[in-house]
Amino acid sequence: PQKTSFHRSHTLGFRNGYAFTQLPREGVGGETLFQNQLSQAQLDDLCTQGPTLTYGPARKSAPPPFMPSYVAFDKQVLKFDAYFKEEVATSAEEHYRIRQVGLYYYLEDDSMCIIEPVVKNSGLVQGKLMKRHRVPKNDQGDYYHWKDLNLATNITMYGRTYRLVNCDSFTKVFMESQGIVLNPPEELVSDPYIERRMPVPKPIVPAGPDPLWQFLTYDTKVLRFYAIWDDTNHPFGDQHRCIIHYFLADDTVEVREVYRRNDGRDPFPVLMKRQRLPKILADKKMSFPSCVLEISNEEVLEWYSPKDFAIGKTITLLGRTFLIYDCDKFTQNFYREKFGITDFQPLEISKTPLEKVPQVIPPYNGFGIPEDSLQNCLSLIPKPPRKDIIKMLENNLKILRYQLALESPVPEDRNRRFILSYFLSDDTISIYEPPVRNSGIIGGKYLKKTRVAKPGSTPENPTYYEPSDFAIGSTIEVFGHRFVIIDADEHVLNYLERNAECYPATTLQSLRDHFRPRKAVKETVNNDIPKQDLDDLIEEVQKELKLRHSYLNTRKFHEELHHIDKDGSGILDKGKFLDVCDRLEVPTSTILLKKLIDYCSCGEDNINYRDFLRAFPS
Repeated sequence: PQKTSFHRSHTLGFRNGYAFTQLPREGVGGETLFQNQLSQAQLDDLCTQGPTLTYGPARKSAPPPFMPSYVAFDKQVLKFDAYFKEEVATSAEEHYRIRQVGLYYYLEDDSMCIIEPVVKNSGLVQGKLMKRHRVPKNDQGDYYHWKDLNLATNITMYGRTYRLVNCDSFTKVFMESQGIVLNPPEELVSDPYIERRMPVPKPIVPAGPDPLWQFLTYDTKVLRFYAIWDDTNHPFGDQHRCIIHYFLADDTVEVREVYRRNDGRDPFPVLMKRQRLPKILADKKMSFPSCVLEISNEEVLEWYSPKDFAIGKTITLLGRTFLIYDCDKFTQNFYREKFGITDFQPLEISKTPLEKVPQVIPPYNGFGIPEDSLQNCLSLIPKPPRKDIIKMLENNLKILRYQLALESPVPEDRNRRFILSYFLSDDTISIYEPPVRNSGIIGGKYLKKTRVAKPGSTPENPTYYEPSDFAIGSTIEVFGHRFVIIDADEHVLNYLERNAECYPATTLQSLRDHFRPRKAVKETVNNDIPKQDLDDLIEEVQKELKLRHSYLNTRKFHEELHHIDKDGSGILDKGKFLDVCDRLEVPTSTILLKKLIDYCSCGEDNINYRDFLRAFPS
């Protein structure tokens, strides 16, 4: 008590920037410290532990591995048979009832649950009466343990007292292994309402099967047959696969149709609703109405029963005939036990192939082209006819042109000339009539671009005109009008010669014979004039016309000259040629045009107007 200094010596410090610790040199308050000084008790222990200091401490055995309870007692359950008494205050026939339950104790987590076996048609809420959980034992927070359970004892849980009367073998072995002696088991008490004796009635032989016994015995038991209804004799009929249900509880029959995906039928739930079906009807009186709401037992001599259904049989239900070809396993077992039938080999149903009705194509009505009109007969939404794309790409912008003369008894029509254009890309034809001034006939488009069928071909199998049909001098008929081919472009001859293997020799020879005199005239006309001089002169004339005479209608100039050339030789009388030039105000008095006329002249009276027209591009 007289000590006044309690300071402690310095043990923490820094040296060269590093923290370090040191042992205290003196005790609290400056007392002297004795280093390594042992007490007498410690010295005595050292004297008795000589081997330990020499050889070290003895090795201890490893402790047993730890195993949690939920692993040691996994899936181990104690089961007790018990019952409890329940008061009935609303019945005059019974004052209480005994309900038998099973108590389950789970060792892994000390939880319990109570389950009452379900009795059919008992009218009580049965099953799990208490869900699995730890059940409190008292208000102090204690829970029931397996040590609290024993036979011939009462246990109260949530205000309900259960009497434990027996247990299973596992529970008995477990309790005895834990040192708990089980009490002798007791008899399980039954409900007095169930065991009460009813007066024995006199046996009454029923006239027929008891409906109540039939219902209680065969409830939820249904015979299933697989049948087929063949309706192919009627218009738009088919083979319908159906399922026939026979309900054993009340001898009713139901028919359902089996629908397949994309079969085109509306999926109605049932084909025939559940009902009793008569097999044999009694003879009706003449005064009895034929249409009634329902059929009673007086009008039916025999109803359909299970003996009327079998694999391979044909039955008629409400006017429909069904062929049974198979049944399910339950139905087979029922017939095997009830009627002793063992043959349940299913029938092989082969679908009758439908007779393919040939499609009748109506005759062509004249509207549009036959291929386009045919699409209305092939599909509900017409599609455009398919085209040969490769042919269109290979022959794009390839056109063969011919000059035609109209074959007509009318004198005014004999001098009319037409230009026929054949398009190789799609084998179509268009006809154009060049307008002639003061002729009284309006020229222009005579036939729009279309395919023209040959005379005599049928609309079902039409044959169209081709380049092989257009020989010089041949006659073609276009929608009732006859034309004669009198001329063609040189491009037609060149194209046919390049593809001579595709066209007949007669057509090609007619074109060669037609162009042979024209080539001879051309060679004789220009044999003394160099071609380069003629081309240079034509370029100079084109420049002068473009600068000073742009008002000229060169297209009309071309048409007039071609119209005058009746035979298509390319040679005209010089007087007629000059008259056309004066009428169209062509400046033939200029020096360049006079020189061009001299270059294109064939002698003194004729002129090659084709070379002259090269200076007047259309």
